[in-house]
Amino acid sequence: MRPEIAVIGAAFAIAMSGAIAQGKQEEKGAPDRPHPTVENFHAQCIGCHGIPGYHTAYPEVYHVPRIAGQQPGYIIAALKAYKSGERSHPSMRGIAASLTEDQMKHLAEYYGAPAK
Repeated sequence: MRPEIAVIGAAFAIAMSGAIAQGKQEEKGAPDRPHPTVENFHAQCIGCHGIPGYHTAYPEVYHVPRIAGQQPGYIIAALKAYKSGERSHPSMRGIAASLTEDQMKHLAEYYGAPAK
């Protein structure tokens, strides 16, 4: 694994430690918000994936896909592929590396739900 990916993943894991501990004490989040264990990850997701027509410039300029309404199974598979290195994108790999399978499931359930 490239060092910058490991650093990004470690930073996310440290930032999430408080949210994960809090989430373990709660059964589930409010229906209009993601599960407590993924609340901060959700904030990171919408920073790119929630902006219509957003294009990123790192590592190159490309269109960032919207994930709201995407099939939960696809979201989980994509996150696992980033985590394993099968898919390659530095930011997504760093984020996925710090997610547990349960957190991936909660994010997929949240983003895969029909729009309200």
